[in-house]
Amino acid sequence: MKNGKKKSDDTTARSGRTGRAGRASRAKAGRKPTTRRDRRNVLFSSPEAEEIKREICAAGRKLWLRQFVDGNGGNISYRIGPNEVLCTPTLVSKFDLTPEDICLVDLEGNQIAGTRASTSELLLHLEIFKAVPEAKAVLHCHPPHATAYAITGRVPPNMVIPEFEIFVGKVAISPYETPGTKAFAEAVLPYVKQHNTVLLSNHGIVCWADTVTHAEWCAEVLETYCSTLMLAAQLGAPISRITEEQGSDLLARKKKLGLPDIRFDAARRKEGRPADLAARDSIALEPTPFDGDRGNGSASGVGGASGINLEAMVKTVTESVTESVMEAIAKKYTLVPRK
Repeated sequence: MKNGKKKSDDTTARSGRTGRAGRASRAKAGRKPTTRRDRRNVLFSSPEAEEIKREICAAGRKLWLRQFVDGNGGNISYRIGPNEVLCTPTLVSKFDLTPEDICLVDLEGNQIAGTRASTSELLLHLEIFKAVPEAKAVLHCHPPHATAYAITGRVPPNMVIPEFEIFVGKVAISPYETPGTKAFAEAVLPYVKQHNTVLLSNHGIVCWADTVTHAEWCAEVLETYCSTLMLAAQLGAPISRITEEQGSDLLARKKKLGLPDIRFDAARRKEGRPADLAARDSIALEPTPFDGDRGNGSASGVGGASGINLEAMVKTVTESVTESVMEAIAKKYTLVPRK
């Protein structure tokens, strides 16, 4: 009886220890991260984050293949948490991006996770996320035709192609600031609440959307639109515009899709827009007037502040030079008729 009782007691003790160990193991496995860093590391390696990282890499490769970026140019980000943002690293070609290259930062710009340093233009993305709650993804790149508008201080006109009106619409242009600085990031703030796409003077473009893919679509639509307008301008014929009634139908469809457009609110159409923006809505890239008081040769309205008509001046100078050359040739060479 004693041996049996002892064996029973040993079995019970072992069973108790096993049960406690099992419960401890299960509790450890299901235990939530105890620190903010632990939680962020779990977020950074979560299935959702891994999927977003792959989407960022795919968008980066599309930008490179379409020649919207060169070298290590351009950057992409996605707001994955209330205070957490996935972003591309600095000094990496968008063609070569891998999920392992992606960084995790907070809204103050502090890097939380990732083996590479985050993009040097991170502040631009963070300011947009703070200003626009609907923005989940931000994309910055340098598509050549859209950038051509940006470096001439002009924005493409509206109501020419329906797809542009739906996915992009009115485009704003922000003043130039040194890339990577806080001033550069804050320069877009007057525009991003009412525009999902902004031209960055002397630099490129920035787009925001609900997904990385949709932000990349905005860049594609804008670049194709600008390229098409330039081709059409070379034909020498007037550009056909969508009528006001047809345009209203497009805007109604756009509003139904939940896409932003400053034209939805007539009272705020001019909010944050340069006074001469409408004058710069030109289809063709007209010669940029040179303002003698500004060393950068930037435009200051039609004809410039000095009132110089560059196109007329160039024509006059060309005609004068041609006439002088022909006179010089006539004096130097005498044509002797054959006998």
